[in-house]
Amino acid sequence: MKFVGMIPARYASTRFPGKPLALLGGVTVIERVYRQAVSALDDAYVATDDERIFDAVTRFGGKAVMTSTSHKSGTDRIAEAVRLTGCDADVVVNIQGDEPFIQRSQIETVCHCFDDPTTQIATLGKPFTDMRGVENPNSPKIVTDLRGYALYFSRSVIPYVRGVERADWLQHFPYLKHIGLYAYRTEVLSEITRLPQSPLELAESLEQLRWLQNGYRIKVGLTDVETVGIDTPEDLAAAEEHLKRLKIKN
Repeated sequence: MKFVGMIPARYASTRFPGKPLALLGGVTVIERVYRQAVSALDDAYVATDDERIFDAVTRFGGKAVMTSTSHKSGTDRIAEAVRLTGCDADVVVNIQGDEPFIQRSQIETVCHCFDDPTTQIATLGKPFTDMRGVENPNSPKIVTDLRGYALYFSRSVIPYVRGVERADWLQHFPYLKHIGLYAYRTEVLSEITRLPQSPLELAESLEQLRWLQNGYRIKVGLTDVETVGIDTPEDLAAAEEHLKRLKIKN
C-alpha cells in the first residue's frame, strides 16, 4: 500500500497567527512536522492557503500545494490537495501542521491500522495517566469496541464508572485520550468531505462524530507517546522547553 501525508497549514489563527512559520529551536514548526512526515511515509505535501507558508516549504525543499481559503476544516483542505496533486495513494495521512513533535512511531502505528482490510479511517489513542486529563473537555475521550474500533468520542468523561469514587475511576477503566492524527482510504476521504454536519458533531464540536454517525468505521491505534501541539505563543514557549529536555535526554 502507498501512504502519503497531507499537512494542512493555515496562516490565519485567532490565537496565534502565522504559527506554522514560528521558529522552534531555530527551525520553523511546519518544517519540523514535514520532516517527521517524510521520514515515515512514501511522500508528503503541505496543503496551505497562504503564499508565505507555500514559499517557506519550497525553500527548505518540501512539497506544498495551494488550496482554497474557504475550507472549514483541515479534512476538506487535504481532500482538495489530493485532487490537485493527482495523488495516487491508497491511504492519505492527515498530520496536523502544529504538531512538531509527532513521532515516526505514531505515524507508523496509524498506518498499520490498515493491515486490517476493513479499516476505513484510522486514528490514535493514548492512555490517560491522571483524572485531571480525563476531566479536561479539551482532551476528547475515545471508547472502543473489543476489536479496537471507535464506538464514540466525547469531551465528557465516558464511561461513567458506577459504584466507584470518581477520583478512583482511572484505576477501574483504561480511559483513552484522542490524539488528532488521522488516516483515510483515499476513496473514503472523498466521501466524508461531502457529508453534511451531523447532530452529534454539532453537539460536541468533534468532526469525527460526523463520520461515525454516518456509519464509517474508525480503527484506533494505541500510542504511549505524548504530543505537544502549538495553539498559542505560550504553547511555543513550552515547546522550546520540551525541545531542550529532549536534547539533554538524547
